[in-house]
Amino acid sequence: MQTSTTSKLLVSDIASSVDRVPSSYIRQISDRPNISDVDIFGDSIPLIDLQELYGPSRANIIHQFAHACSSYSFFQIKNHGVPEKTIERMMTVAREFFHQPESERVKHYSADTKKTTRLSTSFNVGSEKVSNWRDFLRLHCLPIEDFINEWPSHPVSFREITAEYATSVRALVLILLEAISESLGLEKDRVSNTLGKHGQHMALNYYPPCPQPDLTFGLPGHKDPNLITVLLQDEVSGLQVFKEGKWIAVHPIPNTFIVNMGDQMQVISNDKYKSVLHRAVVNSDKERISIPTFYCPSFDAVVGPQQELINEEEDSPAIYRSFTYAEYYEKFWDRALATESCIDTFKISKT
Repeated sequence: MQTSTTSKLLVSDIASSVDRVPSSYIRQISDRPNISDVDIFGDSIPLIDLQELYGPSRANIIHQFAHACSSYSFFQIKNHGVPEKTIERMMTVAREFFHQPESERVKHYSADTKKTTRLSTSFNVGSEKVSNWRDFLRLHCLPIEDFINEWPSHPVSFREITAEYATSVRALVLILLEAISESLGLEKDRVSNTLGKHGQHMALNYYPPCPQPDLTFGLPGHKDPNLITVLLQDEVSGLQVFKEGKWIAVHPIPNTFIVNMGDQMQVISNDKYKSVLHRAVVNSDKERISIPTFYCPSFDAVVGPQQELINEEEDSPAIYRSFTYAEYYEKFWDRALATESCIDTFKISKT
């Protein structure tokens, strides 16, 4: 007797047995990907070569950061210092995890958004009306020793490989934060110093082939709630960024990362660097894996615009009130994923 798709927790266990998208995944016509309107060949996001960051061309690279962060809020980086072998091993073990039998994967399943290690599906199954064609494993990973024993023990190399990857990416993030801080005209350690003890989360996103990719999303348009996101993706396209009224496809380039600003960077920079809408579309032929690292303040850190970026006399007042990251994080996870950010609820009203 065949198991009903409705009894399955994960979309990856539904996808292989259906030739049509179940109704719970179908978006309203006005809210579908409309792939024909996406800019596939034109403008893309900047690519910054980090090789010269500590050489005589540093000022030029910092200028590139300022342009990329203010004009796009998304950019790609190469010569980033994360070993190619570390990246390959991470992508391989992520694929191995999602290819395990259902019985092994669902051991980690939880719909509780407060759990620090959990496998789930869509985005927030407790609050959304339409599901997304995505499964994900979410991990907290700073400090690693506090969380590693919660992580999956299968595949057997999962913890070791993921810890190595998370450590390498954190080192990269700290370099990026210095450059971004300088590009704002701040001391290079200023942004890092606003983050309290720092926080680092990862997601392993799995987007199985979809029989009708024009009816649903892997993830709909949204902005990230954290400080910055560093994304590793496989060779399958799916990421799209919203710029100047249209969606732009961001095609994978081997051995690069994609970096984007999150809501906390928008607050800290007092709107100089804005969080930007992005989404993931799916396809009918190939599975896709992406691995974002979300770098953020620790929950007790107080976030607000940096004083040097506020000038009441020159019409640059503080746009946001200060708040703890815990307050922001709770608001974000207390709802379905939406195009509107939580950030507006922290704006100082102009009375």
